[in-house]
Amino acid sequence: MAEDTAPINLTHHFLIAMPGLEDATFSRSVVYLCEHNARGALGLVINKPSDINLKGLFDKVDLPLRRDDLCAAPVFHGGPVQTERGFVLHEPFTTPVTDQGQDSKEPAYAATLTIPGGLEMTTSKDVLEALSTGAGPRRVLVTLGYSAWGQGQLESELADNSWLTVDADTAVIFDTPVEQRYDRALKLLGLEAWMLSREAGHA
Repeated sequence: MAEDTAPINLTHHFLIAMPGLEDATFSRSVVYLCEHNARGALGLVINKPSDINLKGLFDKVDLPLRRDDLCAAPVFHGGPVQTERGFVLHEPFTTPVTDQGQDSKEPAYAATLTIPGGLEMTTSKDVLEALSTGAGPRRVLVTLGYSAWGQGQLESELADNSWLTVDADTAVIFDTPVEQRYDRALKLLGLEAWMLSREAGHA
């Protein structure tokens, strides 16, 4: 029987680091995959806060932050690539009323990746400018840097049992305390951290 070689697509999934993954960036990490295709994968670590909060980030880019609900929110280490650049994971935010009197279905911001599953990821400064005025998406997670895998690289790491995968739950991203996100993501699989072996490899 021919082997099924259909490519897997883990867009809008969590990667949950196995205990044996001891890389400083990814140990006990939960990565939200924004894109996964034949060319590779792109994701954001959602549970590794930096020492700066959103108010501090906005101060650095000379913008006010008129969103009291976001001022104390941490900025996250999204991954080891382009760590000086901001990435904003957020709920969809369509452009306001058009000439036809309806909201446009196009993303409100430039440089926005619409993720199947209901979220968007924006790299342009205009989303920060919207937040600075008190507007913008209701729920956001901001990272510096992102995580990337080249063609076949993530699949190889999955074969080595470096990661568990599960459909993403936005409640883990936006509603769960940072220190609980790893355990909460595992619970989506019905697992607890103590159940995982530190030894890589297949059972």
